Amino acid sequence: MAADSNSNKVLSPRSMAHVVLKTPDIKRMSAYYKTFLGAHASWESDQLAFLTYDEEHHRIALIHIPGLKPKDQRSAGMDHIAFTYASMTDLLTAYKQRKALGILPMWSTNHGPTTSMYYEDPDGNRLETQVDNFDTAEETNAFMASPEFAKNPIGTDIDPEDLIRRIENGEPESELKKRVDIGPRGPESIPLLRSI
Repeated sequence: MAADSNSNKVLSPRSMAHVVLKTPDIKRMSAYYKTFLGAHASWESDQLAFLTYDEEHHRIALIHIPGLKPKDQRSAGMDHIAFTYASMTDLLTAYKQRKALGILPMWSTNHGPTTSMYYEDPDGNRLETQVDNFDTAEETNAFMASPEFAKNPIGTDIDPEDLIRRIENGEPESELKKRVDIGPRGPESIPLLRSI
């Protein structure tokens, strides 16, 4: 038993291991995630695929279930899966590589804590790629506790192409990560939710 087994708090996991997605078209989804994440299959068949891009044996698992209905964005449940990059340069490099393959984000924003790009897979599941804007958890937590974040917890829309130009012109990543103050903004302004 854990050292704090007498407390009322459940012992937290060490990390999140994987996400499992049901799909009517496993070949298309497997190809998409291999491309999107630069992943490979640790094992796959016509019914199952276990995909990874790092030391974990699988980060995304796919289960083929024929006849599934299309995803309804108006139903309750998970909104998106997020993947973090080590630097703004890495985030923008992956963006350019995906763009060259015809995969474009649906929305790009500087949330404050992160700079993020949102995509949608062939089944309509949403994916976020992000970079942390602060160097420490303490800095991030301080920003999220600030009046600035309370006024706008959604963020300021960004243009990835502008960020690429700025970084290529030698602007430091720390400047690109600063969120522009656009005033109050709430969830109703999130482009991904407007169609719901």
